[in-house]
Amino acid sequence: MQRGINRRSCFRRHEDFRSYLAALGETSGHYDVSIYSFVLMPNHVHILAMPAREDSVSRMMQQLGRKYVSYFNKAHSRTGTLWEGRFRSSMINSERYLFACYRYIELNPVRAGLARSARDYKWSSYRANAMDLPDGLVQASSEWLALGKTDGARAKSYQQLFASGTEDHDEQIRVALRKGRPLV
Repeated sequence: MQRGINRRSCFRRHEDFRSYLAALGETSGHYDVSIYSFVLMPNHVHILAMPAREDSVSRMMQQLGRKYVSYFNKAHSRTGTLWEGRFRSSMINSERYLFACYRYIELNPVRAGLARSARDYKWSSYRANAMDLPDGLVQASSEWLALGKTDGARAKSYQQLFASGTEDHDEQIRVALRKGRPLV
């Protein structure tokens, strides 16, 4: 998770969101990091990723931050930092939390009142994971692949995961992110 400094907006227009996603695609490919889920909120970002190497996520986020801040500062005639310090992360050491994290991330716009449902929010991975609409960025986790025999069946099973409650895990996820602790 990475938050805009002083909780300020880090995306002001659609082109900002598109630029960030393009940079995320480029840097995740360069550092061999699989992106499973993401959401770009007006003042912060959540990414669920699986690195090929131990330092891949840190290096990806550092390069992504540099690329996007350079773009944003030029596009909006500003200088200085955009992010509130280093990104925060938490390892997921339990399969039971994996889909809870997918839901936590992709339901963020609904909780924030930016969308009525996850499918209505354009700047997340929900459409790729739940509606079988590939976006060129999201990759399938082995757990997502186990949801069904076809992509359509997997997407339908994934949608059903969103019908179940998530509140019980939400606070645990928030605490793990805030303190940098693994979810076990």
